[in-house]
Amino acid sequence: MTDNAYDIALVRIDNRLVHGQILEAWVPFIKAQCIIVVNDSAAGDFYCETVIRMAVPSEIEVIITTVEDFAGTYSYSANGLKKTIVLFATVADACRAYDRGFRFDKLNIGNIYNEEYKLCQGTSVFLCDNEIRDLLKLLEDDGVEIAIRRIPRERAVNVKDIFKDYCEITP
Repeated sequence: MTDNAYDIALVRIDNRLVHGQILEAWVPFIKAQCIIVVNDSAAGDFYCETVIRMAVPSEIEVIITTVEDFAGTYSYSANGLKKTIVLFATVADACRAYDRGFRFDKLNIGNIYNEEYKLCQGTSVFLCDNEIRDLLKLLEDDGVEIAIRRIPRERAVNVKDIFKDYCEITP
């Protein structure tokens, strides 16, 4: 399919990729007809691809691709034929796709697991310094609107408000 076949309605970072909040809340809210999973680990992993495809209703197209292939093939468009959700598992993957040409003006953060050296930035969102720096670059240098919002009925929290007092922690 060509780039203009997809109307990219949501670009989201959620390390769970396809799960209940996507299928039960975002798909109906957006009336999505396609989900693109952009993840190097999932692409090419037969088991992971099979589980993702089994979870998604058959009437919704599913594309599972690497960051490199995705960034070289798709462009952000609101004029396509199919309402589409693009899912990244990590901040790094979303930023890599952006840097390689997949430009978006809005980014939704749904869930990022807690790990060592990460700080809570909102309900179910934990970020380390590198991730905060990458998001600040998108926000400040590129003007991307970034919000934390798990489901459509939740109030979006603009990361600009969260990061306004950010001070990098250096060991």
